[in-house]
Formats: sequence, structure tokens, C-alpha cells
Amino acid sequence: MNKVTGSLNNISKRNTTILCVRKDGRVCIAGDGQVSLGPTVIKGNARKVRRIGEDGNVVAGFAGSTADAMALLDRLEKKLEEHPGQLFRACVELAKAWRTEKYLRNLEATMIVADAHMSFEITGNGDVLEPQKVGNGDVLGIGSGGNYALSAALAMMDRKELTADEIVAKAMKIAGDICVYTNHTLVVEHLSQEMVSLDVGQNVEDDGNNTSDFVENEGKKMEVSS
Repeated sequence: MNKVTGSLNNISKRNTTILCVRKDGRVCIAGDGQVSLGPTVIKGNARKVRRIGEDGNVVAGFAGSTADAMALLDRLEKKLEEHPGQLFRACVELAKAWRTEKYLRNLEATMIVADAHMSFEITGNGDVLEPQKVGNGDVLGIGSGGNYALSAALAMMDRKELTADEIVAKAMKIAGDICVYTNHTLVVEHLSQEMVSLDVGQNVEDDGNNTSDFVENEGKKMEVSS
């Protein structure tokens, strides 16, 4: 029984794809909606990408246990309140607490966190990883299909005609086609430097005029056509 349970737990940690692409001052983060328990699909429209922070100017996507990830997101929000406008410091403080505090040490998840200027991957090993610059942007991917989406996105970053939104759409489509733990129902969120520079006290929402059909409605679940 212990062997079976352990096997399922190991599988559950991999069951998702989260991709973050930053290009030309715009950030697009997407996560698929599939929730699996071992070989069984439990749900197809889960929300694994969320806005956090007082003004919703930070987006986080998680892979791993939902309960653990929500506990970590709650803790990250508190760190952001303690260090407003300092995403890197908030991430470092979370990683330190995650590694050293007895309660947090047992939480199993991996997160991508981004604002309009920086992106980070945070793990329970105390890692706060900033992606390598690729041209005028960067890419991060986590989860079972993360490497597929990451590879596809990196291959498209030098195509000047593609926006961050379009790269995410195509890369997540590829990951969903390959990874059995990833589907084509996505939740997408956006950030841009222009949104932040308008007024730090105003929550400005993107009107979506420059996005592809794939991201017509930000933060809503949508299907990627086959």
C-alpha cells in the first residue's frame, strides 16, 4: 500500500504545465487545467495561474499539490506586503522560510512568479531562479510538460513576428500534444511594463487589443484548438 501511495504522490507532483514568456515588455503566463491522480483525470479546468499582491500586479503559476501551493501563495502575498514593489526580496524571503520552517518544509510545489520586470522560479530547496535572457525576453517552464513548452518557446523567441501571447499559445499546444498530464484548457494572465508605468496607484487592465484570439479574455479558461 505504501508503495502504491508513494507512486501516486510522485506522479501528482508532475501533473501540469506552467509557461511564462517575457518578450518586448509584455509577460504572458499560462497553465493547463488538467488534474490527475495516477492514471485518472479528475478535473480538466483547474486554475493554476493566479494574480496576487495588493494591486494584482504579480502573477503566480504553480505545479504540485494544490493545497500546498495555495499555502505558499498566501505566504508569498504576506512577503509582498512586507516588501512592497520588491518581488525578488519577497521571493528570497519565501524560499528561506520554505526551506527552514518546519511547517513549510513539507509543502510540495514549484512556482513561477512574475511581475512586469522580473520572473522567478521558486522551489522548496531554497532556489530562486531567474531565467537566462533570450534576445529581448526570457522563458520559464515547470511541471510535467514544462520542458516541452520551454523548448518550444525558446525555439520561437527569435521570430520577431510572434508576440509573447502567440509563443505561449503555440508552445502550450505542443506540450499538451506530448504530455499526457497536460490538456489544452488554459488559464492565461498578462502583465506589461506599460500597465505599471501609467499609475502605480491604479489597477489598469489590458484591453486585449494587441493579443491573439487565443488570449481574448485574460484570466479566463479557454481551449486551444487542435
